[in-house]
Amino acid sequence: MTKQKYWKWLVLHSWELWIAFIVSSIAATNWLAEVDYRVSDWIYQRPGEVSPEIVIVGIDTETLKKFGPLSSWLRRDVSKVITYLNEHDPQARPAVIGLDFLFTGENSQAPDVDKRLVETVAKYDNVVLASAVIMDEEDAASDNPFEPWNKTWQGDLPFKALAEVADTGHICEPYDADGIIRHQLLFVNLIERGQLYSFARIIYEKYCRYKGIAPNPPPKTKGDGLYWLPFTAKSYSQGIGFDDVLEGKISPDFFRDKIVLIAPYAPGMGDDFVTALDRSSTVYGVDLHANAIQAFQKGFFPREAEQTLQLIILFFVSFISTILFQSGKLSIVATTWLILCAGWLGVCKVCYQNEIILHALWGPLAVTVLFICVVSFKYIRTRAERDMVTSTFGRYVDPTIMNQLLESKTVDVGGSLKNIAVLFVDIRGFTTMSEQLPAPTVVEILNQYLTLTTNCIRRHHGTLDKFVGDCTMAFWNAPLPQKDPVLLACHAALDMIKDSEGLRAELKARYGREIAFGVGVHWGSAVVGNIGSPFRMDYTAIGDTVNTAARLEANAPGGTVYISRDVADILGKRANVTSLGDTVKLKGKAEGFEVLILNSLVETEEVISA
Repeated sequence: MTKQKYWKWLVLHSWELWIAFIVSSIAATNWLAEVDYRVSDWIYQRPGEVSPEIVIVGIDTETLKKFGPLSSWLRRDVSKVITYLNEHDPQARPAVIGLDFLFTGENSQAPDVDKRLVETVAKYDNVVLASAVIMDEEDAASDNPFEPWNKTWQGDLPFKALAEVADTGHICEPYDADGIIRHQLLFVNLIERGQLYSFARIIYEKYCRYKGIAPNPPPKTKGDGLYWLPFTAKSYSQGIGFDDVLEGKISPDFFRDKIVLIAPYAPGMGDDFVTALDRSSTVYGVDLHANAIQAFQKGFFPREAEQTLQLIILFFVSFISTILFQSGKLSIVATTWLILCAGWLGVCKVCYQNEIILHALWGPLAVTVLFICVVSFKYIRTRAERDMVTSTFGRYVDPTIMNQLLESKTVDVGGSLKNIAVLFVDIRGFTTMSEQLPAPTVVEILNQYLTLTTNCIRRHHGTLDKFVGDCTMAFWNAPLPQKDPVLLACHAALDMIKDSEGLRAELKARYGREIAFGVGVHWGSAVVGNIGSPFRMDYTAIGDTVNTAARLEANAPGGTVYISRDVADILGKRANVTSLGDTVKLKGKAEGFEVLILNSLVETEEVISA
């Protein structure tokens, strides 16, 4: 593309480029982030089949009813459950036992319970403990307490003796801006320990060591530990209560080689969250850890594409959409809109399968808004053009032709050379009568005659050109081509003579005077179009054909239709004519111009315009 063509192209598509820029700028503000989140969650977060290797032992409502508040028995009875699961068959014990509780302080009232817990955890090297961070009041009150995600915190760790004998991972849950959990923190930065990996990651790696398999690499982050979590299920619970295990109702064989998560699983314990998988209900924190563990097992961690790249893609999609929506019928444009929306969602799906996340809402929303705007603009422009055509031709042409004009959209409103049939009709004796009757009466009679001529013209699909005093001018075959325009014009002429008889008799009875029509019809080429000045313009015809029709009318006696040989030849056997030869001298015409009287038409079937 040459430099000149390049600039021409830019000028031609400047407004589409501006629209694309505006759409991309609005998207960059995240103004519709809440809706975008919802659409993306619906597209990407789909439930799947839970891992059979993950088992939750829940401290549920029944357990709390039996044993009372956690503080009075948890450490003691957790020791018993760990022992029960590991002692039954040392060769068939759980791969990992994750304790989703914060054992942060020593129990000064029952140090023997703490000692027993430490000894039990130390004896079986398959326990993972939970840790958190200590927040100040400002952080705790924030909608996103972990943002920015790479802050350094003071750790809320297990008490020292317990922390020395077991692995620990953090259980911090990061909210997105809309208060929904759809990300996880691979690690948090602690003052005491540096990077502390998540509870789920520690459990997963410990499970891999137990199984003797290499762990999948952790998800890539931008240095802040934040990654997008593909959820599998709302709940991993199989209905196993802590009390059932403690009372020996479930065989330890059931937990063989599995990941066992012991955690709160009852309402009101402050451990429930709303996730991207289902906004209508909450899930327990341990289910979040289970989802994360299964994600580590799959090794599937999509990442959000760079915002700048997505904005560039959106810009080009918006630009192309705006161009496409301007061409074609509404059905084609609507199909294009549907294809673009479905295409964007399809691309989102394919990218997601390749671990790339796009804004699912951006494309369909932008394309839909542009579709509505462009179609609305086209509608307004079409209405304006329709109004222009109506204002230009509505006063002149028959409604049938008017509808064809609006449908064709090919009207040449400038001057152009066309073959037309021209009709002039004048009232004979009107001047004398107008001098002898009151002015209001003259106007009344004139309006009646002009209405009569107009009705005849419109009845036979002619274009009413103008009134000049008591004279009417009309033509056929413009602005649109018609079938047999000469025949239509002659039908109109004879109808004028016929219809004027009743009005003539009425005038004779009321005023004792008679008047009649003289009509002239000619066929030939003329310049037809909007002619005039910027201050006054009329749709009319000019040229020798028009002048000849006027001369024929001027010489026609009352009640007579004069036609030219051109008209007679076109009519052929359909017309009953009487030739006057060149006895009628028309001003401006050379000798030998034949004038004929149109007596009648043999064909009576109404002719419909083409």
